[in-house]
Amino acid sequence: MKTKKIILVASLVLMACIVSCKKDHEIPTGKVFNSELGGNTIVPSGDTIAPVLPEGGLPYLFSVSASQRVWFSQGNLQYKASTNTWRFATNQNDFIGETNGNISPTYSDWIDLFGWGTGNEPTKVSTANNDYSTFNDWGNNKISNGGNKENLWRTLAISEWMYVFNSRSTISGIRYAKAQVNDENGLILLPDDWDSNYYTLNSVNDGEASFNSNLVSVDDWEHSLESHGAVFLPAAGNREGTTVDGIGRSGNYWSNSDNGFTYAIYASFGGLHVGEIIESRCYGRSVRLVCDAE
Repeated sequence: MKTKKIILVASLVLMACIVSCKKDHEIPTGKVFNSELGGNTIVPSGDTIAPVLPEGGLPYLFSVSASQRVWFSQGNLQYKASTNTWRFATNQNDFIGETNGNISPTYSDWIDLFGWGTGNEPTKVSTANNDYSTFNDWGNNKISNGGNKENLWRTLAISEWMYVFNSRSTISGIRYAKAQVNDENGLILLPDDWDSNYYTLNSVNDGEASFNSNLVSVDDWEHSLESHGAVFLPAAGNREGTTVDGIGRSGNYWSNSDNGFTYAIYASFGGLHVGEIIESRCYGRSVRLVCDAE
């Protein structure tokens, strides 16, 4: 009789241990640290893991289609050939400028104006469009301050850029505004949940507005705009071969889209426009990557 009781008690203890161990290893609902990507991921009910915001991402959502939202990277993409290193600019209004003209496979400083689809050959300077026949996404690379893993980031399609500029439904009704941030010309993008009470912007959603429509100080940018999710795209110009032009006058950001022939399409803003332009693939332009959020 005592033997049966001992066996019964042992069985109950074992079952309790199994249940406890199972609970300890179930994926909880809520925030869970993901050591592989170095960030927090939201785990909904069931076993589906939601996407993770990698290091180097801005944690505010932008719709790029009716069913897709993304996080923007913290700054424009930069590359140093001498160490084969990719990184995001530290600040959103940072860009390299005229020294992009030093581009070469042995150049020991940073560049940030790239020919179309040169994720696999970022120092290419050919001015022949047929030398850029295949698009290789820059987001395929390990980005040192962007999670340092391949394929975490991607380039927007031109339809997605135009959705950000022209089609999104936002709480405030504001999608973008031209501005000078810390004396640098560029375009401010507001996230989907932007509240217009955070900061008053002039000439919103107006492609013909001038950059000096909004003169934003460093303090206002950091505390009233960036802290609430604003993205800034600096007007970093473009490069043809080793000649850099248009700094402060135009911002030109590559998409992954082409016109099916010899040209590619990029998102552009300048003195009188915000929109898309079809032009040569060989020009060096800015790259701002995104990470899919949902």
